[in-house]
Amino acid sequence: MTTRKLARLAALALSTLALAAAAQHKDGATDPEVKYQAGSSPLADVPMYQSTNPKAPKMTQAEFDRARQIYFERCAGCHGVLRKGATGKPLTPDITMAKGTDYLKVFIAYGSPAGMPNWQTSGEMSEADVDMMARYIQQDPPMPPEWSMADMKKTWKVMVPPKDRPTKKMNDYNIANIFSTTLRDTGEVALIDGDTKQIINIVKTGYAVHISRTSASGRYLFVIGRDGRVNMIDLWMAKPDNVAEIRIGLEARSVDTSKYKGKEGDFTDKLAIAGAYWPPQFVIMNGDTLEPMKIVSTRGMTVDTQEYHPEPRVASIVASHFKPEFIVNVKETGKTLMVDYKDVDALKITELGSARYLHDGGWDSTKRYFMVAANNSNKIGVVDAKEGKLQAVVDVGKIPHPGRGANFVHPKFGPVWSTGHLGDETISLIGTDPKKHAQYAFKEVAKLKGPGGGALFIKSHPKSQHLYSDAPLNPDPKISQSVVVYDIKNLDKGYTVLPIAEWAGLPDDGGAKRVVQPEFNKAGDEVWFAVWSAKDKQSALVVVDDKTLKLKAVIKDPRLITPTGHFNINNTQHDVY
Repeated sequence: MTTRKLARLAALALSTLALAAAAQHKDGATDPEVKYQAGSSPLADVPMYQSTNPKAPKMTQAEFDRARQIYFERCAGCHGVLRKGATGKPLTPDITMAKGTDYLKVFIAYGSPAGMPNWQTSGEMSEADVDMMARYIQQDPPMPPEWSMADMKKTWKVMVPPKDRPTKKMNDYNIANIFSTTLRDTGEVALIDGDTKQIINIVKTGYAVHISRTSASGRYLFVIGRDGRVNMIDLWMAKPDNVAEIRIGLEARSVDTSKYKGKEGDFTDKLAIAGAYWPPQFVIMNGDTLEPMKIVSTRGMTVDTQEYHPEPRVASIVASHFKPEFIVNVKETGKTLMVDYKDVDALKITELGSARYLHDGGWDSTKRYFMVAANNSNKIGVVDAKEGKLQAVVDVGKIPHPGRGANFVHPKFGPVWSTGHLGDETISLIGTDPKKHAQYAFKEVAKLKGPGGGALFIKSHPKSQHLYSDAPLNPDPKISQSVVVYDIKNLDKGYTVLPIAEWAGLPDDGGAKRVVQPEFNKAGDEVWFAVWSAKDKQSALVVVDDKTLKLKAVIKDPRLITPTGHFNINNTQHDVY
């Protein structure tokens, strides 16, 4: 059979598959994951080394440069920087050249129900783009540069040395109730006074800040952008602002600081750690200045097939409360690294294997067990930080994405930790009390039904009787522009829908108005939501009264551009969720 005939047959088959994929997209089972994983990578504009493969189809330099940009903007999140595969399948030349250009064009154009977008039939790529990308993925993958200690130190800045910083709090803000809100597309965070609902400062940071973390003392705020830039903000200053910054890699997601204080020493605020997507590594830094001290590569063997992986990205990082350890979760290898930081020059690392691909997670209510989502395996790994062992691996729904998850006491199962899912409508509850509720411990004890897939964050609070879940990546605007709330004491009655975007009162200008990331204030009586629209559209923050589930306040400001994640200082400092 000729390649052309094969392509025609594949096109016929895949047009059917595309219809099936579209049906899946309607109920949120596939489309949310595609949207989440296919975000633009900061590597799109980074110069890279490119070898020439004489057997690959010809491409001009202009075509290659454009194709590389498209790949990193739309494809690398699923298929990996080196095209070794992650959520998506591997696209290395040994595989793609055997398929041929015509065959590859069909897959790119029509997509598949497994999650591959239909780039041409959706209108996102032209026929010429599809042809170009089919030829591009038969070339050798370009190699991004490494990022060494010398590279880091070139970017390291201490704007206010420790000796010149305040010796006491120099403002009247209730620091514990400040919110750090990511302004995704402007490379900034907004510091907002949770008491007055007024913006304190707009702080320059890296692009698309992924998370904000508070130091153990509560004085410093650390944020990390997707471009690997870490900023250290002093909340004691008259006007809180940057005091230090560094770029720890070319693409990144995670940062935290040392929290342990006990018989092995007082390490509060002494160290900071950040993990990179590229290069695959983490770095330990001085907690006062962000001076880089130690870089550790995460390249190695996968937990399941024991095969070498060249780009295992560092996903979530947390600091243990039981030992002087950082808990580093590595996506592609499916490993959790327990990093003993007592002696940075002689790190001791314990490796625990759970499942691929590790992503985000949070502590149970006792802060002993770290619950980490292996989103492509549909599992939650449970790491015992006190004993330094893998406690369990729990099967849950499709593509768990908990954020930090949510802890509450279930009327029957006792303390539970919960996660929503990108790929289905369920919320999984996992028992976390091995002492008084041993029969339910580290098992999925119940599933709540939500409105649909596309959930990113779930949240509760010890002083609240409610559980909140968003679904900003659901394709149905009615779902993505609202949140659902469950009564913890009566979960069987289902959920209440809060029309958050409608409450925001934004103009009907075609903005997406996706509602994302419920976050409580310190007191636990307010819940904040970001109403996230495009960069050229108006966005807002909406504050809900947790007792009445009624609108309490709307925060609008032209500086609130693409607000997404937001983090309360007290809750982040003390791991309250």
